[in-house]
Amino acid sequence: MAGTTLPTPLYGLYQERIGFSELMVTVVFAVYAFGVIGVLLLFGDVSDAVGRRPVLLCGLACAGASAVAFLAEQGLAWLFAGRLLSGFAAGLFTGTATAYVLELAPPGGRARAAFTATAANMGGLGCGPLLAGLLAQYAPRPLTLPFAVHLVLLAASFAVVRALPESVPGARPLRTARPRRPVLPAEVRGVFVPAGIAAFTGFALLGVFTSVTPAFLAQDLGVRNHAAVGLIVAAAFFASTGGQLLVPRLGTRRAVPLGCLVLIGGLGLLALSLATDALAPLVLAALVGGTGQGMTLRGAVGEVAAAAPDAHRGGVLSALFVVAYLGISVPVIGVGLLTGPLGLPAAGLVFTACMAALAAASGAFLLHRARTSSATT
Repeated sequence: MAGTTLPTPLYGLYQERIGFSELMVTVVFAVYAFGVIGVLLLFGDVSDAVGRRPVLLCGLACAGASAVAFLAEQGLAWLFAGRLLSGFAAGLFTGTATAYVLELAPPGGRARAAFTATAANMGGLGCGPLLAGLLAQYAPRPLTLPFAVHLVLLAASFAVVRALPESVPGARPLRTARPRRPVLPAEVRGVFVPAGIAAFTGFALLGVFTSVTPAFLAQDLGVRNHAAVGLIVAAAFFASTGGQLLVPRLGTRRAVPLGCLVLIGGLGLLALSLATDALAPLVLAALVGGTGQGMTLRGAVGEVAAAAPDAHRGGVLSALFVVAYLGISVPVIGVGLLTGPLGLPAAGLVFTACMAALAAASGAFLLHRARTSSATT
């Protein structure tokens, strides 16, 4: 997952080297999300049939091909190819790896396993910009070394995954895999809709931090240190991991609406930073917004995984991440389109207003649903 955010602090360098607009930055970023969504829609539940391990090995192969595309970069087309392959890798990993970790957990360890899965997801996403920012600022060959290091890490991961036991009984050979859309069993749908809305909003905030924050830091705040940019972006993902730690104390049912409330606070801080060109509110927005995103993500994954039948768990979790990655792509492109006529700060303010309204509606619906359920009980 670190490889999917590795280029974040490097977009400014690519803009100087190749020459493209801020809109194109958001499009390059969104190509990754579309790759994720395409794989999740077509192969989201394939690991339920052919097993978790071969799907993860294919994901690692796509991640390696993505790193090679960035290493061989000869223009914008190579960036698109690298991001698309990175999206394929993330699409193969998100639902499959989460289900795999849950199934490999020892008896009584399901709650810790759910945290491990989501923390590895968010922690990896945070390590990507941090690693690339440090190497770009303090090591030679800033557009080459991060991806070479990533290839080494992928090779080690490939060896580890090959040594793991398969958790799907009666798994069929990989060659029998066929595209199938994720299935939502009837018993999951009541939980899935509110969980999906919350996941969409949280991922939208992370999408903006990952795609346009580097440009805002450089152009409006004068922060051009790649390591500092990577650290600020990474802070949102690390805060997400911290937010997930709060979920067991709150319970998954309360964590999602409360997470929406914290998300609104993070969006408000982001709006304040955009309106005043101040750095401190942006850093606080990363920490507060990331915490809210972590609460909603772990709560949503826990609720959906608990409601899903064993035979469809991988597909149901993949469907949840389809909704989440729509949040990381569609609003980001909207910000890119508005940047031209309005400027980046004003486009960001429009985004924060829309996402805050969505988070408020989601939180209110979930609170009403929880109260209705308690009254019925």
